[in-house]
Amino acid sequence: MSTHAPEMPIEVNDETGVWTTDALPMLYVPRHFFVNNHMGIEEEIGAERYADILYKAGHKSAFYWCEKEAELHGFKGEEIWHHYLKRLSQRGWGIFVTEELDVEKGTAKVRLENSCFVYQYGKVNRKVDYMFTGWFAGALDQVAGNLGFPVRTKAVQTQSGAEDGCDVGYFEVTPI
Repeated sequence: MSTHAPEMPIEVNDETGVWTTDALPMLYVPRHFFVNNHMGIEEEIGAERYADILYKAGHKSAFYWCEKEAELHGFKGEEIWHHYLKRLSQRGWGIFVTEELDVEKGTAKVRLENSCFVYQYGKVNRKVDYMFTGWFAGALDQVAGNLGFPVRTKAVQTQSGAEDGCDVGYFEVTPI
């Protein structure tokens, strides 16, 4: 296995210790810590309830992230979407590949390889990457709005690498 240094800028404020990448402050935590917290909450309130909570929060966060990054880099339209998926991939969540994207129609299909959740959960024969679902709708809503398209979207996970017979995850975004 080959490795490389991070492909994104990381700055650490000498006074506060806050890490920043591009336009936003970041946290750097071990994957097992994050996913174990995720699993603990899921055990307490159930995966379905937790997925609903994460969808709303993820949508809001992705919209905000895309808005701030677009402002910083001067990105428009699809550039924002592709930058978002690139940064997600670079931050260790997994490798996100856009298979289809039509901003005006509000549709997208994203393939997820090497999911951090699948690494931690293993093969449990269910969708475990649901945290990302709201992210794609939030990002596409921001991108569409950036271009002046009135479309609003929703996203669903259609497949997970944690399911038997599946090596990757898939997400589909469609108009509401």
